[in-house]
Amino acid sequence: MAGFSHGTRRHPRSRGRTWSRTGPDRATLGIIGAICAVAGFFVLGIILGPVAIACGWLAMGRTWSGARPVPALTALVLGAIDTLLALIWLAGVATPGNGLY
Repeated sequence: MAGFSHGTRRHPRSRGRTWSRTGPDRATLGIIGAICAVAGFFVLGIILGPVAIACGWLAMGRTWSGARPVPALTALVLGAIDTLLALIWLAGVATPGNGLY
């Protein structure tokens, strides 16, 4: 009975409402997204572009309102450009008569 009445005084938040700290934080996601976006311009743009968009979106807190950290916004914009360029390149490769004299 000793801990019956004093359980919430030392720890005001219950265990179910605390934020899980197992995943990467927003700053790390923004940096990872920016690196993926820059690397996507050189290799595997069709894969790294959407990864950069997802990392940037998660780093922004999945919202457009509020403060936007620079790495997150950079990852989002460069990832979108990278994905668009990769799609244009893939469409250009698939055109009939490509590579013929």
